[in-house]
Amino acid sequence: MKIAIGSDHAGYELKEFLKKELKKKGYEVIDLGPENNSVSDYPEYALRVSHAVSSGEVQRGVLVCGTGIGMCIVANKVKGVRAALVYDLYGAIQSRKHVDSNVLVLGGRMTAKELAAEILNVWLTTPFEGGRHKERIKKIEEWEEICFLKS
Repeated sequence: MKIAIGSDHAGYELKEFLKKELKKKGYEVIDLGPENNSVSDYPEYALRVSHAVSSGEVQRGVLVCGTGIGMCIVANKVKGVRAALVYDLYGAIQSRKHVDSNVLVLGGRMTAKELAAEILNVWLTTPFEGGRHKERIKKIEEWEEICFLKS
């Protein structure tokens, strides 16, 4: 699986840690920045990763900023992206089982490295349940079509 990863300065350290963890597990990782922990703007990196997911260049994306809130807001503006801000294992599982999230958002100042690695692993290995949840995602996709026609 090919995974895009990005952060801002507040999430840089956790991004670098998770990148190594992903590579250890055999994932192909595309680092979309930043290259260091100098002050940076989260929307730029959220959009880079989200567009990589939306276009199909990668199957999943991971974003990290201080709290994850800003990245999550930006990512969910991109058509086809279902970004989930996750702080625990239950949230990771549910975001995959029920929402088929394709972008995981983490808070670099909120989540310890070891927990973040566990969350990422659970998120990557939990399958989408389908069923009634598939119908709900279809409604989201229909609404996206309406909204993107207006813009």
